[in-house]
Amino acid sequence: MKTTWLKTAIAIAAGALSTQALAAGFALNEQSISGMGTSFAGRSSSADDATTLFGNPAGMSRLKREEVSFGMAAIHAKTDIKNSSASNVGLGGAGTTTGSNDGDMVPTTAVPMGYYVKPLDDKWAIGVGIYVPFGLITDYEGGFQGRYFGDYSEVRVITVQPTVSYRFNEKLSIGFGPTINRIDGKLESAVPPLMGASDSRVKIEGDDTALGFNVGVLYEFTPHTRAGITYRSKVEYKLEGDTSISGNDPAIGADAGAASLNAYGKYDASLDLDTPESIDVSVTHEFNDQWTLYAGAMLTRWSRLESIVVENEGMNPAAATVFGTIEEEQDWHDTWSYALGAAYKLNNQWTLRTGLAFDQSPTNNTHRSPRIPTGDRTAVSFGLAWNPTDDVTVDLAYSYLWEEDTKIRQNKSYANGAVQESYSSTYENSAHGFGAALSYRF
Repeated sequence: MKTTWLKTAIAIAAGALSTQALAAGFALNEQSISGMGTSFAGRSSSADDATTLFGNPAGMSRLKREEVSFGMAAIHAKTDIKNSSASNVGLGGAGTTTGSNDGDMVPTTAVPMGYYVKPLDDKWAIGVGIYVPFGLITDYEGGFQGRYFGDYSEVRVITVQPTVSYRFNEKLSIGFGPTINRIDGKLESAVPPLMGASDSRVKIEGDDTALGFNVGVLYEFTPHTRAGITYRSKVEYKLEGDTSISGNDPAIGADAGAASLNAYGKYDASLDLDTPESIDVSVTHEFNDQWTLYAGAMLTRWSRLESIVVENEGMNPAAATVFGTIEEEQDWHDTWSYALGAAYKLNNQWTLRTGLAFDQSPTNNTHRSPRIPTGDRTAVSFGLAWNPTDDVTVDLAYSYLWEEDTKIRQNKSYANGAVQESYSSTYENSAHGFGAALSYRF
């Protein structure tokens, strides 16, 4: 039981830390539809529209007019689960854990964004952005075979970023924006029966608001070539909420007398969590009036997620010995992502974009769970910009993402080893992304 409780509780951290996430641990870079068209290559150097407030706040100084931009990305993910098996060793002997492996546990997800930038003069610009930097949704069927390792996860972070930029001269600009980040999550999993006939349920909910910052530098070597670097800080959260345990198992409830943990009920819970910092570096080069090339790389310090510690309060002494303070190793590692992209301007009204990206997964084969069954991924993107007037731009984008086959190998024990569970499977993940945005210049 100790491990089941922990797996559920730490999912808030693990889900929030699947950075760039759309649902189920897939990468979610969707803070810009124009950037989506080039697989986010050149994110810190392109500075083409108001979405540069996120990509590189220094780029706001390149915008000549007041601009507002609103967009939405829709993500449709597909997962096939193969080669699955699950076993248990319990008080009644050994056997196979039954259940289904339907896959496709990620509902279609919408990711909104909005930006406003106002140049004050030829040096200063201010702006504000609202976007979703982290998110996770996995909703397995009720009889999922791996339900003891997590069958429902929902985590999201919404960020508001007021920003200012300053242009020193023709070449050098800087930008800075504090971030106000709101995180909330809800996680559930099943607990196998110890003395009863049916599963129990564990659910944890929590939220917090914390501060961070984004800072960027943009340097223009020539009017046609520029490079940018953006640093996004770590954010320190302390999620406060409650954990609920429900069911009718005498060993977990109160029916077994002295042999029971008497753990059913609702308890105060807290979880310290740091989302990692990242450094994004990119180059944009305009070959001529038609062709522009983008290249970029980003380092994310996922090694901050070494372990998760959950504190639960209000339990009786017997339950507290199992659930009071819980710690588990995660051992995630730092990751690199790389992207190349290009844009071709057909005329003053139409621009075509495309891009290719490679992104490492921070998880490892030892600790990867059904909540975040992700591996290294590749994405190809296409985009279209339409400028019906000098004041309006409509951006459309499509991305297709696929991952290497990812293996889940989970084992845990309950009741001091009297009950043991295992789950193994192979995940094949892919996703389609669709994006649309409207920008208006005053």
